[in-house]
Parts: sequence; C-alpha cells; structure tokens
Amino acid sequence: MAVVITVPICLLLTVAGLAVHGRAEALGDARATRSEVGLSLRIQALVHQLQRERGLTNGLLGGEGEFRPALAATRKRVDTALRGMRSEGAVEAVVQRHLHRLGDIRAAVDQGSAGTDTARRTATLTFFTTAVDALNAVDPVAETRTGADRRLRDTLAALRELAAAKESVALERGFLNGVFAAGGFHGREYLTFTEIRATRVAALDRYRQYATAPQRAALNKAFGTAQAQRATAYENRAEGAADGSALHADAGAWWDAMTVLVDDLYAVQRSIGDDARDRADRLSHDAGIGLAAYLVAGTLIAALVAGLAAFASRSLTRPLGALAKAAHDVARHRLPATVARIQRSPQEHGELPPTTDAPENPDARLLGGAAEIAEVAASLHQVEDTALQLAAQQAGLRRNTTESLANLGRRNQNLLRRQLGLITRLERQELDPDALAELFELDHLATRMRRNAESLLVLAGQNPPRPSAAPADGLEVVQSAVAEVEHYRRVLIATVEPVRVRGHAVADVAHLLAELIENGLTFSPPNEPVEVHGWYDTEDDTYCFAVVDHGIGMSEADKERANARLCDGGEEAFLTAPTRFLGHLVVGRLAHRLGEGVQVHLFDTTGGGLSALLALPGRLLAPVEGPSPTPPPARPAVSSLLNGFRAGVARAEARSTQGASS
Repeated sequence: MAVVITVPICLLLTVAGLAVHGRAEALGDARATRSEVGLSLRIQALVHQLQRERGLTNGLLGGEGEFRPALAATRKRVDTALRGMRSEGAVEAVVQRHLHRLGDIRAAVDQGSAGTDTARRTATLTFFTTAVDALNAVDPVAETRTGADRRLRDTLAALRELAAAKESVALERGFLNGVFAAGGFHGREYLTFTEIRATRVAALDRYRQYATAPQRAALNKAFGTAQAQRATAYENRAEGAADGSALHADAGAWWDAMTVLVDDLYAVQRSIGDDARDRADRLSHDAGIGLAAYLVAGTLIAALVAGLAAFASRSLTRPLGALAKAAHDVARHRLPATVARIQRSPQEHGELPPTTDAPENPDARLLGGAAEIAEVAASLHQVEDTALQLAAQQAGLRRNTTESLANLGRRNQNLLRRQLGLITRLERQELDPDALAELFELDHLATRMRRNAESLLVLAGQNPPRPSAAPADGLEVVQSAVAEVEHYRRVLIATVEPVRVRGHAVADVAHLLAELIENGLTFSPPNEPVEVHGWYDTEDDTYCFAVVDHGIGMSEADKERANARLCDGGEEAFLTAPTRFLGHLVVGRLAHRLGEGVQVHLFDTTGGGLSALLALPGRLLAPVEGPSPTPPPARPAVSSLLNGFRAGVARAEARSTQGASS
C-alpha cells in the first residue's frame, strides 16, 4: 500500500517540481536581467564620460586650447563614475587593467605643448578606445540570452548594438576633433576615419533589426536634429579631404554638434535600458505569481491524492493490521505458551489441554475487512489448531519413547546387576588363572554395559536407585570411573590429592568422570595416554578433577556448543540432540543433579588436545580421616589447567551476562 500511494505522488511531485523549477528559473533570469540592465546603464554612463574625455583630449592635443575647461569638468565626472564602479568585481578588474595609467595620460596631456603631434594623439586615442572597448566587453547585456523572453532578448540585443553604434559616433567625434584642430588628415588617419564610419553604419543596421518601431523612431529622431545635420555636413567635408588637403573647419562647432548627437544617442540608450528593465520587472512579477500558483496547486493536488489513497487503503490496512496483530500474538505468545503447557502436561495420549487465552471468535476483530482477509484469518486459526495437535502428538510420542527407554534401561540394569553378582560368585570359586582372567574381562564388559544402562536412565530423566554408601576417597572414585571405560589401560592416573567425596555423590561423580574419560580415549590416538589429575583449590574452596587428552581437540564453535550442553542442566531434549553429543548431555544432567556449584568445562590442552575439568564444591566433600597432609604446591601442568578452567568459566559467565542484558 505504501508503494501504491507513493508512486503516483512521486510522479505528480516530479511533474510539479519540473514546472516549479522552470518557473523558478524564469524568475531568477528575470531578476538577474534587471540587475544586469542596471549595471549596464552604469557602465554606459562611465563609457559616455570616457568618450567625452577622449574627444576633448584629442582636440586639446590637436591645438584647441579652448577645450581645457570642459576637459577639466569631464575628468571630474569620469572620476566620480569610476568611484561608483569599485563594488563591481568584473568592472573593477577592467578599470585596474586598462585605466590604471589614466593619471599619467592626463599629466602628459597637461604638460604637453599644443600642436599637431599625430603620434601623441594616436596613442592617447588608442588608450581611451581600448578602455571603452574593454568596458563594453564586460557589459552584461553583451551576452546573448537564448532562454529569455523574446521581446526582452531583442531589447537587450538592440541595447548592445546601440552601444556599439554610439561608441563609433563618439570615437568619430574625438578623432575628427583632433583632425580638425590639426587642420587635416595625416598618415593613416583618413583610413581610420573610414573604418569608424563603417563600424557605425553596420551597428546601426543591426540595431534596426532588433529594435521595435518606437525604438527605431527614437533613433531617427536623434539623427534628424539640426545639430546632427550640421555634424553630417562636417563629415562630408572630411570625406572630401581624403587626398590630405587642408581642412578649414571649426573644431569647436564640430564638437558641439557631435556632442548633441552623442547625448541624444545616450538618451535613446537609457530609454531602451528602461524598457528592458520594465520588461524584466514584468517577467519577474509574472514568474513569481506562476511559481506561487504552481506550488499551491502542487501541494493541494498532492494532499488530495494522498488523502484519497489513504482513505481508500484503510479498508485494507485496518483488517491487515488486525490480522498481523493476531498472527504476532499466535506466533509469539499463544502458540509457544500452549506448546510448552502441552509438553509439561502429564496427560496420556497427547490430548490438548484447554486454552483459556484463545479468542472465542478469531475473526471478530477483522469485521469490516475483505472476505479474503477473513479467509486468511480462518486459515491462521486452523494452522494454530494443527500446530497444537502436532505438538500434542509429539509430546505424547516423546513421553512414550522416554518411558520406553527408561523401562528398557531399568530392565537392563536389573539384569546386569544379577549378571555382575553371578560373575562375582564365579570369580570367587574359580582357581584357574586363565579362566579367572576371562571372568575379569566379562566383569569389566558387564560394568561398562551397566554404565550405559545408567546413562540411558539419566537421559530419560530417571534417577537410578543408588544404595546408601559411605564417603569414598578421591582416588577410589577415579579408579571406579576408570573401571567403567573400555581402554582403561591407556588411562594414566596422575597425582590425586587426598579428598573424600560424600556417599550420595560418589556414584554420580564416578559416572561423570567415566563419561569424560571415555570421550578423551575416543578422540585421542591409540598410543597416547589420557591423564587424570586431582587437586584441592584453596582459592575457590573446591576440589578439581581434570581429564587431559592430546587428541584432535575441538574448534572454538564446537567447544562453545559443547560447554553450553555441559552447563545447561539437561534442558536440551536428548531425542532431538545429535547422537554424537549424547555423552555431553549425560555429563550435563549428572552435574545438574549433583547440585549448585558443580561445574564442568572444556578447554584446549597446551600442545594440542582437549581438557575437561570437573569442580566439586565443598558441600560435596567430607573431612579427610587422619592427619591431613599439607597439599604440595601445584605443578605447572595443574596450574595451567586451573588457569585455563578459570578463564573459560569467566568467558562463559561473560557470554551469559551479555545474553541476559540483550
């Protein structure tokens, strides 16, 4: 249902996001264009003043000293415009690169003598023209905006071309100002004059392609004034002096006429800039309204779709949630609790005990759901009933199997006890050494069979009857355990410090040691002995038996599982455990039956193999008769066994603590 709801909403949001992105880009472009047009107008104001200073400077260098007062006023306006450009990064860089010598140029002009120094006029004209061209190059409207509004794009293109035409007119004004002051063309000046005229004509033609009718009318008006006509007459006179003949023209009148034309073109330029800015404001306003409309519409549609989808899905999610809750309750609580109660029940034939926690109507909580969900709920209830039936059958089968094995073990135990009694009488009556040896072997075989029968009773949860016995010495307990294993000749009984085990625990301790010794003999080479140690640990007030072999050992994972079986007190059912681990279960149940404080742990033997250590608490020990000798200091081998046992027990307790905390 999350996918069904999410996918259409995501698609809708994607489409709305694209539309919003387009509106946002349009809004950003409009605002950027408005800012760029404002910057362009400030740049053109600076360019306008530089063009004026260029013309006046060129006329002054041509010999017209009357331009000096106007030049001083123009220089102040240029300096004011330059200070206004210090906050514009790109323009400031151009100013630093191309106008850093402006003070030197002005000083050279002021200190120079009047005359017709063509080289000086050309260098000064080139300096100002290069700076003006660089400023026009960084003008933001010089870049073509293919994604902008068509009308705005044409207006910006017209503004760009008009700036180029105005620069040509201003350059012509300054250039001819020097020529008229000098009295004629010198060198390549006439060729430069024709290039300037051609550039102006081309720029005006491009302007007329982009300009609107009012913008073209404004340009025609600027070129149709009397001053513009007078300037045209001066241009025609200059064209007639192509052969280098003397030009008799009033430089001041030429300057005044062209200045009026340049100022009129600058006014048209500002008017077009205002048109571009107004158009950008309109586009920004429209884009803002469109963006807000898209956002509101997208939000409302997404909310509507989500609401409808949620409303439509409740007819499914509500019963599905109830079904999931019922399944969770069955899997986590009702079914495990009922199965555990069945397994603990003493009933015969595995009848189902009454379940008081099951709902009377399992489908009552799913009313209002679809018919299919009700069918699933009914099937879930049927699965629960089937699982309980199977658990009851399995519990009955396990009880019957356990009781059968226990009955068989008791029968074998009784028969073996009678057999051992008969063998004992025969041993007492036999005098032939060879026959007596065979009787001893038969006695040993029967003893092993009796241990197996007792192990079967231990696994079946039965306590084999034990006659009351007096406390036994620790060495006697070890010898009794060795007598119950097959390859007893390979067992090496090392130093066993004196200890007495209480009578009720003697048989279980001997049985437990026999299982550990049998395990060591089975998994060690035939030529390697299995050692048995016994010592009193004064630090923990326990007596320890260690069974050490030098066999194949166990992996860490197997060793952890084996230690778990030895410590769980026989919680794992022997009918479900792997048969090769039944000995571990016997040891674990015997240790559990001996009571609290009895510990059995497996750890690696130094040099290879496996060691098993049995720790008996003080409550299972009886006082040693006679003077108790001072126990000798522990040998290095015993110390390593004890240290390994303590480390293993610490690790097991740490794992148990972590499991409880988790």
